[in-house]
Amino acid sequence: MFPGILRRMREDIRTRQYVMTLHAAEELDEDGLTVFDVERAILIGEIQERQRDRVTAEWKYRVRGEAFDGSAVDVIAKISLMGKLVIITAYTL
Repeated sequence: MFPGILRRMREDIRTRQYVMTLHAAEELDEDGLTVFDVERAILIGEIQERQRDRVTAEWKYRVRGEAFDGSAVDVIAKISLMGKLVIITAYTL
């Protein structure tokens, strides 16, 4: 689903051309995840759905992947209006 977007996200992860929101960082800490788990989830995961942000009307994507310990991880991310990958949040299932 959305293969072009997923390719773009993966390239941004590989080249470290992304930003993580404070909310995402807090959620990672709460769930015992690291930034490497988020990167892995995007690199090996698949887009599960596309959602429209109620406030900004931008598209955001839910990517389901796997952390290094094998647990399932969902990452919510978007491509910003400036073209930057933004990790909005991530959590374990």
